[in-house]
Amino acid sequence: MNSIKRLLQAAIIVAMGAVVTPATAQENRYTPTPENLQARREFADSKFGIFIHWGIYSMFAQGEWYLQNAEIDKAEYAKAADAFYPHRFDAKAWVAAIKEAGAKYICFTSRHHDSFSMWDTAESDYNIVDATPFGRDVIKELADECHKQGIKLHLYYSHLDWARDEYPMGRTGKKIIGRDTTKVDWPKYYDFMNRQLTELLTNYGEIGAIWFDGWWDHDEDSIAFDWQLQEQYAMIHRLQPQCLVGNNHHQVPFSGEDIQIFERDLPGENKAGLSGQDVSRLPLETCQTMNGMWGYKLIDQNYKSTETLIQYLVSAAGKGANLLMNVGPQPNGEIPAAALQRLKEMGEWTRANGETIYGTTAGDIPVQEWGVTTRKGERLFVHIMNLDSTELFLPLGCKVKKAFTYADKKPVKVKKTKGGVKLQFDEAPAGVDYIVELITK
Repeated sequence: MNSIKRLLQAAIIVAMGAVVTPATAQENRYTPTPENLQARREFADSKFGIFIHWGIYSMFAQGEWYLQNAEIDKAEYAKAADAFYPHRFDAKAWVAAIKEAGAKYICFTSRHHDSFSMWDTAESDYNIVDATPFGRDVIKELADECHKQGIKLHLYYSHLDWARDEYPMGRTGKKIIGRDTTKVDWPKYYDFMNRQLTELLTNYGEIGAIWFDGWWDHDEDSIAFDWQLQEQYAMIHRLQPQCLVGNNHHQVPFSGEDIQIFERDLPGENKAGLSGQDVSRLPLETCQTMNGMWGYKLIDQNYKSTETLIQYLVSAAGKGANLLMNVGPQPNGEIPAAALQRLKEMGEWTRANGETIYGTTAGDIPVQEWGVTTRKGERLFVHIMNLDSTELFLPLGCKVKKAFTYADKKPVKVKKTKGGVKLQFDEAPAGVDYIVELITK
């Protein structure tokens, strides 16, 4: 079956002029197309996406790094594919629940570090169609539903690989049993990746973004490792000019990238130790887990409260960033009930208050102890999440024409003071996010 698929895929690649030959020299100039610039604007306006980490690692219920962390034989790990039968997977239900939450896009893990592909790839038999009794292309089903329900589909793709012998091993995966280091062949692996990416960008309709991960696997090399990203990024933009490229490398963006990613931290913060890089002028996105893990882990029931997740979403918007919030589906294909409940509750909030974050930019005032601000034209939204006073000073340089509560449009007293204005309340604002709308001039 795979030989036929490979021949057909090769014909498509040649026809589209998409064959990429690895080169030692990299071109650092990148001019985004008008379609790409428009996609960036739409991405920045969307503010909320859902990350989905799902693969055969869910069978072990130990998270997506199980192959690495357990230091096991890769061939034994791969046997899980033969029992992977997610009979409760329902793309329509997934997309509907995510859309109901107020999210505007989904980022799905097409291939994680364990090398297992979640689509009908011609480049490897180690995929959900050929290696499992399930035999269905989940990316095809997700793509069809996303297009039908008006949700953008982004695809996560791992640059590193713990199972393929051709991949030049970096600082992870060294204790995994069964790797043959005599077969390391970077040109072969690079070609494999680009052929897989071509499939994803050719066979599944419009893809909103390719979300790379794994560059950091070679960040401790004595000689800088050449990932040949420029050629790969150019191929992506050639296949789908509007497709955004992001890379979770924990660095300032490289040439050819269209968005900047922060992991487990808001832009400019570094509480988790992964996001100390400078903040660029590209559209921003922060990814965060709903509980503690990305992939499904049986004992990890430490879910953040809906209130915490809403405040994280609002805080990201206050920094001009999107929140990519993760869920890890179970091995049977269901999204955990705790995650579904939080999606439902976030949906209730976004339906009532989404206007104050969607299509906004970071507000006039940097993040404060009490909360954040977002702006949309002459409207400045003051998101108060932590204030035990009946007064709030805002260091604004603009004139406030009107002030009222967003929820019920009740007037809020405004007193002009030196260096800004002071909002005055009858009682201290309460609730997950007390929003005051200011009409400014």
